[in-house]
Amino acid sequence: KNISDFSLNITDCTQIVVPEEVFFTVAAAGILENLLILIAVVKNKNLHLPMYFFICSLAISDMLGSLYKTLENIFIILCNMGYLTRHGDFEKKLDDAMDSIFILSLLGSIFSLLAIAADRYITIFYALRYHNIMTLRRALVILAIIWAFCAGSSIAIALFSYEAATVIPFTILFPLMMFFILCLYVHMFLLARSHAKKIASLPSSTVHHRTNMKGAITLTIFLGVFLCCWAPFVLHILLARFCPHNPYCACYMSIFHVNGTLIMCNAIINPMIFAFRSPELRSTFKKMFYCSR
Repeated sequence: KNISDFSLNITDCTQIVVPEEVFFTVAAAGILENLLILIAVVKNKNLHLPMYFFICSLAISDMLGSLYKTLENIFIILCNMGYLTRHGDFEKKLDDAMDSIFILSLLGSIFSLLAIAADRYITIFYALRYHNIMTLRRALVILAIIWAFCAGSSIAIALFSYEAATVIPFTILFPLMMFFILCLYVHMFLLARSHAKKIASLPSSTVHHRTNMKGAITLTIFLGVFLCCWAPFVLHILLARFCPHNPYCACYMSIFHVNGTLIMCNAIINPMIFAFRSPELRSTFKKMFYCSR
């Protein structure tokens, strides 16, 4: 808040404020859509597979992101109404708790995307050994490790968020993990192209290959949407920490509310991609809606 007030004094850029109604509507839609994904996976036993468990992990991360922005908006409204102060001890602890939720959402999304990418890689290039490599028990262990690491990291980063030694590794982790996932996808597509030429004469293998490549394309769309929605906010964190007094940085930080809205839009877009590109999920959604009627 102090950085935002100071930024308005050193730049001519007008701060763009997203209406509260838009915040709550987008956040509620993101929570409901991802909750629908979780319910569909739980109800359909055919979806009790490692890939869909990793998808559920991503859905939980998206829900946490929407929950964070909702709580933050409520906190700001209460402060403006005078029910809370901005510098009290209780408000400081509340702010740290919300920051930890945000960091948990970001880290959970990154590592969930990494797990999904690795699972797709094994599915494409080790199809015959996939069920031996990626068992359900192994997938649950991976998810437990991911969320334990993310929870511990989010608490540590939230408590020491004012230290440069904490902010720098956190912001560096984002591009590093994205670069690693991108390299994995590039390697995946190059090998897939080579394999496609070798199995072109085998109809059944070609169909299986196309199905796997469709999944890889879906995950590539996920990666692109994730970058577009989260990268502006991560850049905001960097600028707010290292150049808050620079007029150009302050001008970028004037669109803070827009960057926050993009995070919540990511929680809405991801379930839509799954719903439209996964036949099994589409079938489950139809059954759920018909039964409710």
